Amino acid sequence: MRDEISQRRRIAVVLGLGCGLRQGEVFGLSMEDVDHARGVLHVRRQVQIVNGRKYFTLPKGGKTRVADMPRSVSDELVKHARAYPGDKVELPWGGPELDRERKKFGLVLTTKYGNAIAANTWNTEIWKPALARAGVIPPRVKGAKPWQWQAAPKDGFHVLRHTYASLVLEAGESVVTLAKWLGHSSPTITLDHYAHFMPEAGKKGRRAIDSLLGERAEESSGPNSPDSPQARS
Repeated sequence: MRDEISQRRRIAVVLGLGCGLRQGEVFGLSMEDVDHARGVLHVRRQVQIVNGRKYFTLPKGGKTRVADMPRSVSDELVKHARAYPGDKVELPWGGPELDRERKKFGLVLTTKYGNAIAANTWNTEIWKPALARAGVIPPRVKGAKPWQWQAAPKDGFHVLRHTYASLVLEAGESVVTLAKWLGHSSPTITLDHYAHFMPEAGKKGRRAIDSLLGERAEESSGPNSPDSPQARS
């Protein structure tokens, strides 16, 4: 998918797969939220569509968070910023009920006209065509409208977040740590979704015990131990 999306927009895939960001969080990310020195992203807002209108709102759950940023993602963000300097975008903040307040941010990813990206436009004009080029879904039927693609609920942008979580857990990362990075209110939610991706239980503990007992066994059978042939002679 990364390779089938245009160079300007592929940073979205990198952020979704490399940091587990939700789609709206990617669209709301500013370069000011990127901390290259610490290797983290400050997830402070998302772009949300309410009644057909775009707003800046807090991330899901109404809470900001800090997400881990691997070096590979940091490097891609640097390249992207050089090639596509972020545009300042102003939108109402908080949703229709707070429509009086407006805020402006220099977004990492915008449309070619410098506007915030709408999820529905992204899905029909960017994501679905890339899915078709990658062979995940069939090409659009000849004569179909631009938005008439095969439904692909299991192949939406959110699959990048799922892939991120599964890879991190398979690598042995703490569920508590991953829950914080993903913005889950409790590690229980993370376990409910991703427990089947965790490494086989017992391996780390088994290695620790084997290491401890193995050292003790070597000590007890060494040349200075009471039961050694040298000691008995």
